[in-house]
Amino acid sequence: MRVAELSERLAITPDTVRFYTRIGFLRPRKNPDNGYKEYGAEDLQRLKFILSARGLGFSVDDVGQILREADQGKSPCHATRTLMATRLRESEQRFREMLALRNKMQAALTSWETVPDCPPSGHTICHLIEAFSEQEWSAEPGLDSSTEMDAMKDETEAMNKVTSKR
Repeated sequence: MRVAELSERLAITPDTVRFYTRIGFLRPRKNPDNGYKEYGAEDLQRLKFILSARGLGFSVDDVGQILREADQGKSPCHATRTLMATRLRESEQRFREMLALRNKMQAALTSWETVPDCPPSGHTICHLIEAFSEQEWSAEPGLDSSTEMDAMKDETEAMNKVTSKR
């Protein structure tokens, strides 16, 4: 089968098939009559494996390592477990970072609920972001989030009084 047929069978783009071919994960044979690359059942199986591994969070380099071990007749299972443990730790770290960002976004949105809109001035672009960011930069270690939020609201209110007098 050619690139288009293989990509249709797996509901992926032809560019995806070409990418994995270019980096050596797939090894189609060339048709001597027309020069087209032809993919066989083994390529279909390998591509399904590649897509499954990528769907589990393995990087392209990880998949390459697993395929190389398998191609050498070695069991890639130990490496697969080790790589998965690494990817899981990385995923958990990204999750914690995203949760912290979510909490920060939620805190900002909550603190902005009662703050009026203000036009930019020579000193501010968007006072909401600037007040929130300034509060973060000047926050003392050990303050709990409610203390920080109260201080930020006070600072925002003070800025609003200054900007509303203009």
